[in-house]
Amino acid sequence: MDILQDLETRGLIQQTTDFEGLKQHLSTNQVTLYCGFDPTADSLHIGHLVPITMLKRFQKAGHKPIALVGGGTGMIGDPSGRTSERSLNDDNIVKEFTEKVKEQIARLLEFDHGENPVIARNNYDWLANMTVIDFLRDAGKHFGINYMLSKESVAARIDQGITFTEFSYMILQSLDYLKLYEQENCTLQIGGSDQWGNITAGMELIRRSREHEDVETNVFGLTVPLITKADGTKFGKTAGGAIWLDPEKTTPYEFYQFWFNSDDRDVLKFLRYFTFISEEEVSQLQNEVTNQPENRVAQKRLAEEMTKEVHSQEALEQAQRISASLFSGELKQLTASDIEQGFKDVPTHQAEKEERLLIDLLVDASISSSKRQAREDVKNGAIYINGERQQDIQYNVNEGDRIDDTFTIIRRGKKKYFLIRFS
Repeated sequence: MDILQDLETRGLIQQTTDFEGLKQHLSTNQVTLYCGFDPTADSLHIGHLVPITMLKRFQKAGHKPIALVGGGTGMIGDPSGRTSERSLNDDNIVKEFTEKVKEQIARLLEFDHGENPVIARNNYDWLANMTVIDFLRDAGKHFGINYMLSKESVAARIDQGITFTEFSYMILQSLDYLKLYEQENCTLQIGGSDQWGNITAGMELIRRSREHEDVETNVFGLTVPLITKADGTKFGKTAGGAIWLDPEKTTPYEFYQFWFNSDDRDVLKFLRYFTFISEEEVSQLQNEVTNQPENRVAQKRLAEEMTKEVHSQEALEQAQRISASLFSGELKQLTASDIEQGFKDVPTHQAEKEERLLIDLLVDASISSSKRQAREDVKNGAIYINGERQQDIQYNVNEGDRIDDTFTIIRRGKKKYFLIRFS
């Protein structure tokens, strides 16, 4: 199956500038392509995984991907898909974000891949030293105002207002395509569907800047769909915010759970979009979703693939261990590292490493509202220590209850967990 056919089967093509021309171009050339990532935060999030995976797909098909980090454009901010102007980050912040995003991309993509390794570029290298005069003479003269006003990213903001800074963003991104075309013979840009206007503007700049050479500029653009969830909510968001690729911001366990909790109506689409598993296996998983949805086989497969791909096999095994322990209630097998991930948002109480009467600890940690309530909770069997019910009102929480000499997990009722951290 050729690369475009595979992308079509997976539902990953939203728009192309010339489908048949691109198909021919890919079938007869080793094509260099690029996708840009602006450093608007100190980490990428799962919304970036579709274009990252697209670069991988082209690489596996024998083509040469470029991951472009927008150290220059990140200082301006893309107006695409926004109803108001971004706050401009300080130069040092953008540089810090750029380095962190570059490190993440390096982990996710194969920079050492034989004949077609992924190439990393930073558009700060050619934008930072460009003078205003150079910008206006070499790039601005090729863009008509009416042409720019017709782009969705600009047209959608006319009524609310758009600054000249954001208005000029498409020219800066167009310069990226031109520079990569000149330096790397890059002939394909990919991105989300909100990038269509910027992509076609880049193609226009290449064409216009080469008119005097009287040669055909064989360049293309391709966009992937913006992902929405079946319930209408924005993909990649939870009640707690974005799902980040940085394990310090979103733990591998939280990452695993996000995918595992995918809606039955979404899971097959996500498998096609984000993983490399075959269409035959997706069809088999579709049968599982249809006939035995309660087993969540497809969701488990998705969570495994994504956690292993973004983090590691070790991180996947840890996420699975945490999930299994929480499901079974057998918590003693967890490590301190497991607990820090699995109970990240659980109310936590700091305590000294000394033997304490359980009743007193329940009150001090605000697990029970009073000593009387604590006694009732224990007597009624509502209190569990590390997954085991404790009904002795004279019980002392001791060294044997500390997991890795650091944590004790207390559960009140069926679902209310509390964490005691000893120091």
